[in-house]
Amino acid sequence: MSQPPGLQTDLQQQDKVEMQSDLLYGLHDRPAPVKAFLGAVQHVLASFVGVITPALIIGGVLGLGAEIPYLISMSLMVAGVATLIQTRKVGPIGSGLMALQGTSFGFLSAVLAAGMVVKTKGGGPDEILAVIFGVTFLGAFIEIFLSRFITRLKSLMNPIVTGCVIVTIGLSLTKVGLTDLAGGVKADDFGSLENLMLGGGVLFVVVAISIINNKVIRSSAIFIGLMLGLVVSALLGKIDFSQVGQASLFTMPIPFKYGFAFDFQAFIPIAFMYVITSIETAGDLTATSMISHEPIKGPVYEKRIQGGVLGDGVNSMIAGIFNTFPVTTYSQNNGVIQMTGIASRYVGFYVAGLLFLMGMFPIIGSIFTQLPKPVVGGVTLLMFATVATAGIRILSTVNFTHRNILIIATSLGLAMGIAFVPDVLSQAPVLVQNVFGSAVTMAGIVAILLDTILPKNYGIEFDTPEQHLDDGLYEQTLHKPQAIRQPQEVLQES
Repeated sequence: MSQPPGLQTDLQQQDKVEMQSDLLYGLHDRPAPVKAFLGAVQHVLASFVGVITPALIIGGVLGLGAEIPYLISMSLMVAGVATLIQTRKVGPIGSGLMALQGTSFGFLSAVLAAGMVVKTKGGGPDEILAVIFGVTFLGAFIEIFLSRFITRLKSLMNPIVTGCVIVTIGLSLTKVGLTDLAGGVKADDFGSLENLMLGGGVLFVVVAISIINNKVIRSSAIFIGLMLGLVVSALLGKIDFSQVGQASLFTMPIPFKYGFAFDFQAFIPIAFMYVITSIETAGDLTATSMISHEPIKGPVYEKRIQGGVLGDGVNSMIAGIFNTFPVTTYSQNNGVIQMTGIASRYVGFYVAGLLFLMGMFPIIGSIFTQLPKPVVGGVTLLMFATVATAGIRILSTVNFTHRNILIIATSLGLAMGIAFVPDVLSQAPVLVQNVFGSAVTMAGIVAILLDTILPKNYGIEFDTPEQHLDDGLYEQTLHKPQAIRQPQEVLQES
């Protein structure tokens, strides 16, 4: 029996109040300064490691040495500026949501590939960084352009494609994490018991803290693991504090400090990742809207998504100008919003200020550059593996028909083959090497092509009724629909 119109209105209002009761502060509420600051600190703790770790890894793998503290400072400062733009909204740029931004892990393998292209040609640190920041700047225009068509792009970048790409990103990077855990490339004590125990101990601590019921402690598991690793390393005499004391007291961003250069082979994987990131950002902002009790459909929602993806692109362009790596929205802040009940975008202003201030003092970067490789490896191995896990979760939402299995198997097989045997294309034309030399690009292109070419109904028919029954039961029991999760969300749970 239908309810009277007046009663329906009262019930709808009651449902709305109950839905918002778990939020202490909504999107447009202004918490008192102390509460806003404490909420901001939680966001910073949950994201700090994610912001600085790419600079540590890229600097270590590419041999950038003395430049790492500056790169860390720029990562923090740009993250602060990007967060302010995303949360405050500057004209059409930004979502206006409590959406923290920082250096993207998704670009890590593409950036390393770009750096190795220059390094194998004999380029030094300045040449390597000039190319990396050049392609970062130019590639950002791809995401800026795609922001206008983001709703249409979702049909092309479906769970099969994004899942394969994210799995490839995570698995291809685990080699970097494990190498660091054992001591780092060409280390004299590579694989020593001391290195394995130090790195393994950090890994164990992060896992142990991640299963604690206290959400405040759990959200800082990676940060706590790094700090404990830093303390143990200091006790073992593995940290040279004299170098920390030599760090400059204050630093300022210098546009294109290392110059500006371009390399087509380095550009291709970066450009492809901007396409993938556009989809991930749309998903992150949708989740932020939902937990902030804001619309997740309609003109207001679409405008926010378009502005958020546009902000992502503009902020990555700023990152290229000011000597750091592409940035993206962090899903960690969604967990912090749920934990604190504070969805106010004004808290984002405090987050932006904290990150920027931290970046102004290079001593912070100098401290983290002293972290021994096993400590960094113990954390990053888990972080990279959880990125791969996020991709697996996305693929689990796909019906595993013969067609879809064929697409996934071919995409991952070729991508991981390129990752494990990079010289396989050494005799191929330069254009082929440029396009398919990156495992991430290979995974994405193959998945998109096969998903477009193969008929949608291919693999649905079966040879016998028994096979139809078996596969049908298999899909029903193992592949029930699940919510698609972004890589950062799985990372936060770890």
